[in-house]
Amino acid sequence: MGFYYRSHVLVCGGSPCVAHGCYAILKEIEQLVKKAGLDREIRVVETGCLGPCDEGPIVVVYPEGIVYSQVTIEKVREIVSEHLIKGFPVKRFQYTGEMPSVSADYSKRPDYFHIQKRVVLENVGLINPDSIEEYIKHNGYEAADTVFNSYSPEDVIEIVKDSGLRGRGGAAFPTGKKLAMTAKALSDQKYIICNADEGEPGTFKDRLILEGDPHKIIEGMIILGYAVGATRGYVYIRGEYYLSIERMEKAISQARSLGLLGKKLFGTDFEFDIEVKKGAGSYVCGEETALIASMEGKRGEARQKPPYPSISGLWGKPTVVVNVETIANIPAIIRYGAAWYRSIGTTSSPGTKVFTLTGNINNKGLIEVPMGITLREVIYGVGGGIPNGRLFKLAQTGGTAGGCLTDAHLDLPMDYESLQSVGSALGSGALLIIDDSHCIVDIACSMLNFFAHESCGQCTPCREGTTRVLQIFNKLRQFKATKADLDLALELAQVMQSSSLCALGQSVAVPLFTIMEHFSDEIQMHLHGACLVGQCQNGVNTQVASTRSDIVN
Repeated sequence: MGFYYRSHVLVCGGSPCVAHGCYAILKEIEQLVKKAGLDREIRVVETGCLGPCDEGPIVVVYPEGIVYSQVTIEKVREIVSEHLIKGFPVKRFQYTGEMPSVSADYSKRPDYFHIQKRVVLENVGLINPDSIEEYIKHNGYEAADTVFNSYSPEDVIEIVKDSGLRGRGGAAFPTGKKLAMTAKALSDQKYIICNADEGEPGTFKDRLILEGDPHKIIEGMIILGYAVGATRGYVYIRGEYYLSIERMEKAISQARSLGLLGKKLFGTDFEFDIEVKKGAGSYVCGEETALIASMEGKRGEARQKPPYPSISGLWGKPTVVVNVETIANIPAIIRYGAAWYRSIGTTSSPGTKVFTLTGNINNKGLIEVPMGITLREVIYGVGGGIPNGRLFKLAQTGGTAGGCLTDAHLDLPMDYESLQSVGSALGSGALLIIDDSHCIVDIACSMLNFFAHESCGQCTPCREGTTRVLQIFNKLRQFKATKADLDLALELAQVMQSSSLCALGQSVAVPLFTIMEHFSDEIQMHLHGACLVGQCQNGVNTQVASTRSDIVN
């Protein structure tokens, strides 16, 4: 016999909140509610990430939709006493940033306030990720059932093509086209690989999708397997993502126990099963051919293409390698149709994009917005602006491998074509916001250090080029570089862009060229022994910075 709960208390169980002690918070709420004799009236639920990762632990009370941030044991006692028992929300503990506006009727797809739109994250933060029953209750596996009973494999591929879905891992390759290539390939075995090797600095959206809604990934992979004739799937998860691995393995076990994985799926002769593979922490293994090499027990290094994995992938068999976020779009596209998906975003970049907001911004964390939203709307709308009254300096889109945009680009639409036109990219979804207290040369050194550290060393342009360009910019930071040094750095970046085996070496030019283009004056200052904000090594720094009243308070 069930109970009617007058309130649901959602405790964020995403990794950031786990690190802030959310489990102790959850246990304390449960104990206090039970002590008050309200455990049949108030349900306490652990959920996936609720979004504002910098404000954890997060607790949300429904149906009021009251959000509490930075919750402590002491705060919990007052929240339970005043809000849950007496009905008076504790205003001084409430989060004032942007959060999901969730209907008490969980069957409806929730939207965010203002400009956010939930498709990929429709269940994240709402359901218990450890419960397959909750996923099923929220339309889970409905799309898979529809596919097996109403569509042929060709139909599914056409729906995905018509939706305009493009890969959300960074390459933006049309997903329907990738599926079609593998479907046409003749082989006794085909594979689906979910690429969850999320190594781009500042990117954690795939981790939080896996933690918050693992069954959606399973359902999406089943549908893709049916579409191309694959009977085996793998989720290649970054080894450090312990919670993602734990929840994914549990979800797979639950799906098997209900006959949603294995043989004779949905009353047909089709079989499909999934296994988790743990990555070893190499950034390069995010590249699909390096990922496949790692799964085969080899060193994680990229190989020449063609042949593409769609034709010759894992163990030489046709393989679809798809990013977590891409897969998470599939069930919704099947449920609501290609036309519905195309109604979101722009004509050439349909759908939504999940971003991770980091850096100098008030509301850090996970957001999902329609494609085509402007950078200004993200920073000053969803993001809540720049802290401490500082000025916006730059935004790096797509992680360290992405380009750097300035205030001249604030009204640029955030879609594939628009960002490409200014030398940047959407990439993996990392969005780093930097204010005017930072030196552009110091920023460049940090980015270049990442490339040099993560280069696998297989190809000479990347192995030698990343190290040499970093050395030049370290000289610039010490006011020892010359114009000839910078010219050499740009030439090396161009060589890496045209001749490196994988995207790591090819991408060095993207942030470097945009920095050189948009911040040439600041670069020139360093050539003449001065740093605009006083971060670099020289006595001139303090004098230069102190004359800048718009930067130094």
